[in-house]
Amino acid sequence: MARLTLSRALHDVGLSAWFGGTLANAVALNAAAAEAGSDSSTGAVTNAGWDRWTPVNAAAIGAHLAGSVGQLMGDKERVARQRGVASMAMLKTLLTAAALGATAYSRILGQRVSAAGAVPSKRGTKPSRRTKVAQADVAAAQEQLDTLQWVIPALTGAIVVVSSYAGEQQRPSEVAKGVAARSVTAA
Repeated sequence: MARLTLSRALHDVGLSAWFGGTLANAVALNAAAAEAGSDSSTGAVTNAGWDRWTPVNAAAIGAHLAGSVGQLMGDKERVARQRGVASMAMLKTLLTAAALGATAYSRILGQRVSAAGAVPSKRGTKPSRRTKVAQADVAAAQEQLDTLQWVIPALTGAIVVVSSYAGEQQRPSEVAKGVAARSVTAA
């Protein structure tokens, strides 16, 4: 039981940080960086902020994944016996894979922008005209990041919703109904 509790804590804390950190950076850091005084300063501030967030985000994702695996191992009987749990676990796994893919691709793009230095930017992920002309590849990366900054919190937010549903499936009354429904279906 202690192992399952630890797994749930890792899952929840990791997911919370992954969701909340990326959403906060999209809402606050990228917009606030525009107040740095110049387009070049905006790019430098944005790069510094996202570069500082990356190791924390990696730890959060690692905690979430470790917790997810621990939960799945701890709930394997319920996954097999309770109707609806396997499909919920599959949906959660697909959403997690999509969020991981989007996060990894976002990091690759972010490294490209960060490696270019104080890239002129109107707002964290909005390239300036100078960037579009002088560094078209970096501007393209910024424009993709502009979309991904919202995709990642949307995907991780969906995982939060599915996780809430999964928690409801663990109520004793729901377990009893799910096991009974699975038994009737199997008969």
